[in-house]
Amino acid sequence: MQFLSISRRRTDAFPPEAFTPELIAAEGQRCKELYAAGILRQIWKRGDTPGAAILWEAGSEAEVREAIASLPLKRADMLEVTVCLALEPYAGFSK
Repeated sequence: MQFLSISRRRTDAFPPEAFTPELIAAEGQRCKELYAAGILRQIWKRGDTPGAAILWEAGSEAEVREAIASLPLKRADMLEVTVCLALEPYAGFSK
């Protein structure tokens, strides 16, 4: 089953210098690990604000939320997930 999450960095609560190069590198490394594990399928950088839109492949929303919770920015409470929803096939292509 596929899921979509949309997140944003909590720049309102943390100054720019809190998002250190080491923290961002750790975030990128964790995303690579989740991609290699097959749960993170695609990731896009948001164009409107610092954050990401991620397409996940998992058996449940709980699995997705567990993966999100493993991200260094989320563990530091510097990431807010604004959307996490299950996706269903578009019926318009079946006819």
